[in-house]
Amino acid sequence: MLRRSPGFTILAILCLTLGIGATTAVFSWIEGILLRPFPLVPHQERLMAIAGTNRGVAGAAGSSTDISWPDFLDYQKNCTLIDAFIVDRITGTTLAIGDRAERTTMSIVSANYFDALGIRPILGRGFEPAEDFGRNAHPVAVISYQMWQARYHGDPAIVGKTQMLNGMPHVIVGVAPEGFYGTFVGWAMQLWVPASMEERFESGGYKLEDRGAQWIEGYAKLKPGVTREQAQAELSAVAKRLENDYPATNRGQGARLFPLWKTPFNNAGTLFPTLSVALAVVCFVLLIACANVGNLLLVRAFGRRQEMTIRLAIGAGRGRLLRQLLTEGLVLSSLAAASGMVVASWCRNLFPLMLPARGGVTMHLPGELDWRVLALSAGVCLISTIFFGLVPEMQSSRIDLVSALKAESAGVVGGRRRAVLRWSLIVVQVSLSFVLLVGAGLLLRSLVALRSISPGFSTRVLNTGVDLVAAGYDMQRMKNFEDALTDRLGSVAGVESVAFSQMTPFTFRSNATAPIAVDGYEKTVDEDLVADYNEVGPNYFATLEIPILAGREFTRADNEMAPLVAVVNEAMAAQYWRGRDPVGSRLQVKGKWMTVVGVAKMSKYRNLPEPPKPFFYVAMRQNSNGTSIYIRTSLSTENTTKALVREIHALDTNLALGQVISMREVVDRTTAVERVAVTMLGVFGALALVLAAIGLYGVLSYSVSQRSRELGLRMALGADASNLMRLVMSNGLSLTAGGVVLGLAVALGTTRLMGNLLYKVSPRDPVAFGSALVVMAVAALVACWLPAWRAMRTDPARALRD
Repeated sequence: MLRRSPGFTILAILCLTLGIGATTAVFSWIEGILLRPFPLVPHQERLMAIAGTNRGVAGAAGSSTDISWPDFLDYQKNCTLIDAFIVDRITGTTLAIGDRAERTTMSIVSANYFDALGIRPILGRGFEPAEDFGRNAHPVAVISYQMWQARYHGDPAIVGKTQMLNGMPHVIVGVAPEGFYGTFVGWAMQLWVPASMEERFESGGYKLEDRGAQWIEGYAKLKPGVTREQAQAELSAVAKRLENDYPATNRGQGARLFPLWKTPFNNAGTLFPTLSVALAVVCFVLLIACANVGNLLLVRAFGRRQEMTIRLAIGAGRGRLLRQLLTEGLVLSSLAAASGMVVASWCRNLFPLMLPARGGVTMHLPGELDWRVLALSAGVCLISTIFFGLVPEMQSSRIDLVSALKAESAGVVGGRRRAVLRWSLIVVQVSLSFVLLVGAGLLLRSLVALRSISPGFSTRVLNTGVDLVAAGYDMQRMKNFEDALTDRLGSVAGVESVAFSQMTPFTFRSNATAPIAVDGYEKTVDEDLVADYNEVGPNYFATLEIPILAGREFTRADNEMAPLVAVVNEAMAAQYWRGRDPVGSRLQVKGKWMTVVGVAKMSKYRNLPEPPKPFFYVAMRQNSNGTSIYIRTSLSTENTTKALVREIHALDTNLALGQVISMREVVDRTTAVERVAVTMLGVFGALALVLAAIGLYGVLSYSVSQRSRELGLRMALGADASNLMRLVMSNGLSLTAGGVVLGLAVALGTTRLMGNLLYKVSPRDPVAFGSALVVMAVAALVACWLPAWRAMRTDPARALRD
């Protein structure tokens, strides 16, 4: 039966393939990025992300912070409902390759990392408990399967060999199994080192004995049968005891458990809102596809009324007809499901392509087509089959056998009452498509508004980095290198200014946070004075073109021999000095008093939408080294990179230069999630629009072919071609109008749920709604015109004769 109607069959399978394929692809992304993001790790439902909390920074710098190593050990010792605490701190390292160096991703982990996750190295071992302790005492590493193959060509004797990491030889003690990429959503780790090596890979000195040094990101594995709420209650009780026992470092500090899909320190928590929207959107697309095919089957059922009548007349029961229709629907949906799986398999690795690469490395965010995704897709297929079978059955069950046998088989397809269901399905398709177009328009408008915000610094400045800690530099050698590189670059034609800092604005790493006290400011009883800060070098403000409103910025004279100094921003000056000039007054940071020497104009620090907040800067030369380099230049990025490599290698050939990008690119990376949301909603909205247009065209086209006798009769009675065009066009456009009205009502009620993805755009923005209306109208005109054109070409003599 399906072979006899190839046009109908191909169209139905195509619509369903797009709907099921899109749905399965999103299912695979949710499974592989949010629900079970760590291949080969068993019992991921018991794995929770753990992060610190700080009451003092919850409103400004975010609700989550890192955890100190001593606190981590206390949680591990006192929590009885948690099977294991696991440290996983993503960082980078410099690999020595002959006479050059390159950067790669790695993790600093607790010694129980592989055992707690249930990962068994295929060669060698994981880490031993003793390797958690000692200052740089255990230079060992476990490498990934990918690194073993690419760098060591699968050497079976790799265990025991050494690799230079950050200027120190590390003994390779194990190789992780194939398919294990670590536990940081977004990037594939190439190697792991134990916590005792933290100082070698993290700036700021030795932190394993410093309760105030918050650097740990990690996970907690619950014991079987324990709920997150139970474990959280125990964790909070331990955190409260630590706050009482160590008020100097733990006041206001706590810890919180997050499900994996809301992990705050990797891309799972960032992408959760976008993938949630994507899931809702593809459900809309699937509904449109199902309605589309259901409508095609319904129209086809009207053309098969004579066949169904004859089947009933020769003894077929209603149940037999239902089985036949369900079988036809099952064949259609099974073919579409198989095709959809192929489409989903092609699309499962497309998600990272919508996000910007960093350092030339594409993000690792694969979809997962496991049995759960396949089961969901099979369920979608089954539901679709039932829908396809029941819709035509609703019409065949109403056939009056006697009157149907007397009727002409070529009669007009159904009266107005019979057409209600088929027109209703078209209205639903159009309304859902309209809602998706409105959503895409709102996100696009929000993205435009977001990109129009000034970050408060020059975005034409180029940014890169050199990890001097990794190369084994001590403090004095770092300062000498920074001064020498600044002087050498300053002599390059086209380079206007050079500066260093510890942290780069708008990057993944959080700014440092410190307790403060302001001379002359009386805090309230419940007020915790904390603020974010950055360590910056001389000419930082001039290089990034951040105006100094009062006082001065840092110079080379602000070194370890000079009095401690700081620069505050406008918000901090307004909040703590209240109209007084801060320049010359004192600011206490971590118990050390500093003199405020300048007030900087407000700028953004983490993202564009963030509200103004207190922020201060300290002189880098008085504290630590700088890892980030800024260059204001008239040269191209390519020429600047060549000059940088030349001057850096003139000072040290073993140093590896990071990616050189503009601050515009750095800022744009923070809007990557919004761009992904716009792209996904735009693609799925366009897909829904195409499906709705196909459905409208298919129904009108089929109706025109079935109504050929009626149309011929109209022409014989005097109707001209324009009358027939108006008849068909008005039919289709009235359905479109009804769908738009319904979609408008639905959109007004649902777009407010997108509030967390919108910036300075109302969920009822008239421009987005108007644009969706125009696009929908154009698509409807195209879909209606083709069947109307066919109707105009009806031959009345032939139509009446047939």
